[in-house]
Parts: sequence; structure tokens; C-alpha cells
Amino acid sequence: MNANAAQVPTQSTTPPPAPQKEAPPPKITLAEQLATLHQTHHTPNYAPGLALVKGKGAYVWDADRKKYLDFGAGIAVTGLGHCHPKLVKAVRKQSKRIWHVSNLYYNDQAPFLAQALCELSELGGKVFFCNSGAEANEGLLKLARKWGSDDNRFEVITMRNSFHGRTLATLTATGQEKVQYGFAPLPEGFKYAQYNDIESVKAHLTPKTAAVMLELVQAEGGVLPADPQFVKALAALCEERNLLLLVDEIQTGVARTGSMFAFQQYGIKPDAVSLAKGLGGGFPVGAVMTGPRLQDVFGPGSHGTTFGGQPLACAVARAVLQTIRDKHLDSNAETMGYLLQNKLKPVIKKYSFVRAVRGKGLLLGMVIDRPAKDFETLLARKGLLTICTAGNVIRMVPPLTINARQVKRAVKIIEKACAEWQAQLIQSSKTQEKSS
Repeated sequence: MNANAAQVPTQSTTPPPAPQKEAPPPKITLAEQLATLHQTHHTPNYAPGLALVKGKGAYVWDADRKKYLDFGAGIAVTGLGHCHPKLVKAVRKQSKRIWHVSNLYYNDQAPFLAQALCELSELGGKVFFCNSGAEANEGLLKLARKWGSDDNRFEVITMRNSFHGRTLATLTATGQEKVQYGFAPLPEGFKYAQYNDIESVKAHLTPKTAAVMLELVQAEGGVLPADPQFVKALAALCEERNLLLLVDEIQTGVARTGSMFAFQQYGIKPDAVSLAKGLGGGFPVGAVMTGPRLQDVFGPGSHGTTFGGQPLACAVARAVLQTIRDKHLDSNAETMGYLLQNKLKPVIKKYSFVRAVRGKGLLLGMVIDRPAKDFETLLARKGLLTICTAGNVIRMVPPLTINARQVKRAVKIIEKACAEWQAQLIQSSKTQEKSS
């Protein structure tokens, strides 16, 4: 054989290695998916925490199936709890008949809801329907301006620390600069008096003043109730000076404070009252209830809203009011609110960082001596949803249907959270001492 002949390679009998399978991508949870979609497609004006996907009564469940006792109630909205059978029935029944017709036509729900609100409030006037609390408060402000327009009276005195909404007019009415920041120039015609200080109100009166507007519990402002003597003096001042008295009951209304409307506990009759939140039990609806002086100020074409008074929303709101009356939920709010405050008294005594519990009915705030957001997070981790407001207040606004067992359960969670938080504070203090 020629030594220079090409060598024929021998064929290997070893099979080639099998291609490696790529590891499957990590499974994304529903909560993670929702957070990603929110961050990608929602404007960043909200910063949600949990992903809640189910509710029943006073309880909600997150996307990981963890159960929580809900003392936030959608920020004082789900007054009958989640998915109340009466409201579910009302939605199903009306949704099979007709949803929306516009205000070019009568519908067979809005007039009956208006009648019910007039009877319950005893203000002696009429009702305008809208969609939200901010829109209802816009209605109050427009009523005041239109009422005073012939005399060039357009100024409205509101209270410092108040909250009336986030439209341009209602955030200007809000007595908190942090809410107004970045939206200048603000509409003119608003002055801010000190809450519970009648002399401060008087100091802001001018010939252009048309109205005084206030909340009877400043909920966003830290759950601060109005002093009864201040409210009576304010009502007398408005009568003496021919001013309108406007009451924002977006959070306090619809039995939240132990009466159908908070103003009924103060012995006054406002010229107009705004409602929303609890009125629909979770379905968007708002209202402006007027007294005689303002009942006809909005003439044809002077004010309106596309969805206001639509039959589906009004059917749900009628069911809310009827259930409150049938089940005496205003009385339950008063009783359970008293129980919650009473059960929290030992917590105030035991833990020095808890300064007070204040409010009315089932609109209560636990005041902490430092920023309370971390405490709100701790409560949620232990199964209780609350709302941190005004920086250092834990707001509790459970459903009006709450019972004694659920109140006691909430207090136990709060006690455990306080014990854990105190231990963390002590440990943090020791760490700082060592480092110094």
C-alpha cells in the first residue's frame, strides 16, 4: 500500500450527546403578573400593595389565597361588605332590564332613590346624582357660586387639613398644600380656616363669601371629629350672615358614623350635603342633597353629568339604603364602633407609641406617635387591612355589617402587631446605642 494514500477515518460508534433542554422560565404568579401589567400600563399615581381577587362579607383574599379581615372596606365604600347578596341581586336584576338611558329620559330607579334620600335626610330639598365624591363636591361648589353670582359672592371658606377631592376645584378646596402641589395656578375664591375654630372662620369672611364647607370628621386629615360647639356656632354664623353651609359627607355619610348622615348628630340642617363612597356599596354613584335654598339653583342646562342617576347605579344604591334600614346598620355602626374603641383602651395603656383612638361610629383612627405606614404593613401581614392616613394614623373603616367576633379578632391582631412592633423598636434602639 502506498504510504501517501489518504487515510479513511474510522466511524465512531459512540452516539452524539443529546442536546440539553433549556430550563423552563420561572413561573410567574398572578400577583407578579398584575404588578408588572400595572407598572407597564397604568399611570404611576397609585402605588398598590396586595393583589386582591375575591371578597365575601368582611373578608378578602389575595392572589395567593391568603385571607384578610378587611377594615379598609375600599376606603369606606363597601359598607355592606363584599358581594352582599342583596346588592348582587340588585345588580343582576337591573342588568337584565336596562343599564343606561341618559338624562334625556326618565328611568324607573333614580326618582325613587331621590325620594328615599330626601326622606332620610329631612333637608326639605332635592337631589342631584353624579358618579363620585369629587364630582359631588364639585356640585356643592358650583351650587355656591351660582347661588351667589348675582351679588358677586363666590368665595368658599374650607378648613385646613380637609380633603374634598382631586379635581382642580376640589383639590383647591382641600386645605392641604401637598394635594395642591404642582397644579398651579389654582382657581381663585378659596380661603382656609382652622378646623374647630369659629374665630378663624370669622376672620376669613369678606363681602364676597358665599359659603362655608366642612367635613364633620376629617377622615383623610387624620380622623378628626368636628367639635359640636364649633358646628353649632358655624351654623348660627351662616344663618346670621346669609351664608351657605355645605357639608362633605363623602366618608361620613350612609350610616358610617352611627346615624344615616353625620350632620344629624349635630342638630343642624345644611344647605347642601355631598354623598358617594358608601352610597353604592362599591358601585360608583354620588349625590348632592340640597335644602330649600338650593333645590332649584341648577336650572335646565346649568349642570349635568352623563352617567348621573343611571338606573343600574340607582338600583344598587336603593338596595344599600333599604338594607341599612332593614338591618339597622346605623345602630350597628354605633355599637361596634364603641366596642372597638373600648377593646383598644388596654392597647393604648400598654404601648406608649399608641396615643389615642378617635372618631365616630365605624370611622375610627388609632393615632401613633411616629410614621405609621410600616405598622399598616405589619397589620396586613398578620391578616388585617387598614389604611394609614395623615402620616401617623391607622384608619379603620370596616363594613357596617361587622360583628363583635370580628371586632375582637381585629383587636387581637392589633395587639400582636403592637407587641412585635415594640420589640422591633427596642431592638432598633439598642442597635443605635451600640453604633453610637
